[in-house]
Amino acid sequence: MADTYKGRCFCGAVEIEVSGAPEGMGYCHCNSCRSWSAGPVNAFTLWKPEAVRVTAGADQVAMFQKTELSQRQYCRTCGGHIMTNHPTLGMVDVYAATLPMLKFDPGLHVNYAETVLPIRDGLPKFKDFPADFGGSGELIPE
Repeated sequence: MADTYKGRCFCGAVEIEVSGAPEGMGYCHCNSCRSWSAGPVNAFTLWKPEAVRVTAGADQVAMFQKTELSQRQYCRTCGGHIMTNHPTLGMVDVYAATLPMLKFDPGLHVNYAETVLPIRDGLPKFKDFPADFGGSGELIPE
């Protein structure tokens, strides 16, 4: 049986569940993620869409789409951020903080050219995205 992790928005009106293992975990440093998360960096976990399910409060899930790359989803009641659908990648980012029981094990940094918080952790730091995700694949040294 696959591992299952449960999460919820800030007020608990929306509950989600992910199953299996994430396709990847890391940190995004882009201006959009920083602004959306209200932090200097955003911790992400990427899942195949079929691994993510809203189990309660689906009627409370709202979406904001600034670009074709990201459909950011949040709770209408509390404004709590839940996940971002990335249609061009075929992945869903369930924010690491939304899944408190999932061991966050980051493997890379993306959009590091935009960082405002340099992190020296030995992980690969991509200027934008890895080539297999449509980026340049260019690495930036720590």
